[in-house]
Amino acid sequence: MLWRKKYFKTAKTQAVAGKNISSHAQLVIQKIINGLTTAEITPNKEKEIEAIRKVCQKGTMTKVRLTEVDLMIESKSGEYFLFDIKTAKPNAGGFREFKRTLLEWVAVFLANDPKAKINTLIAIPYNPYEPAKYNRWTMRGMLDLDKELVVANEFWDFLGGKGAYEDLLNCFEKIGIELRDEIDEYFSKYNMKK
Repeated sequence: MLWRKKYFKTAKTQAVAGKNISSHAQLVIQKIINGLTTAEITPNKEKEIEAIRKVCQKGTMTKVRLTEVDLMIESKSGEYFLFDIKTAKPNAGGFREFKRTLLEWVAVFLANDPKAKINTLIAIPYNPYEPAKYNRWTMRGMLDLDKELVVANEFWDFLGGKGAYEDLLNCFEKIGIELRDEIDEYFSKYNMKK
């Protein structure tokens, strides 16, 4: 796993953010989702986290089984980063559920540790529009683009340091060139003859 021990204390894949959510946190999450859906509010991750933090242990605690965290990292300073890794072109209709997942992770995590410094993000590992910028307009209005979305180099450079994304692309290119004949041979059995 590529991660920087210099900055990160732990890294886990397919992690559980928490197991219990408060009824008050569920109401706050629904209010946020409703406000974003109707465009009555704009995404603001810091305010959303603080609203959930205020009620994270209030009301009835319910056991839940949420989407697993694809990658959970703890920094040396105790800050947590929970990533939901998506394909390069996620379905635009799914952003409401992506947002709900991120907010629920916050709620269950804070239910265990109300003072935790937590970040929940969507990670898109590569930019299919390269060299053009990744087109984020489909996510605008539901995600706080500066605090809930990392794409390509933003993600890999966060994990591996500046230049990690370029190194990764160079590795894929080198392997592709070296194994081109084997790759072509493998996919030739899927070519359909007209």
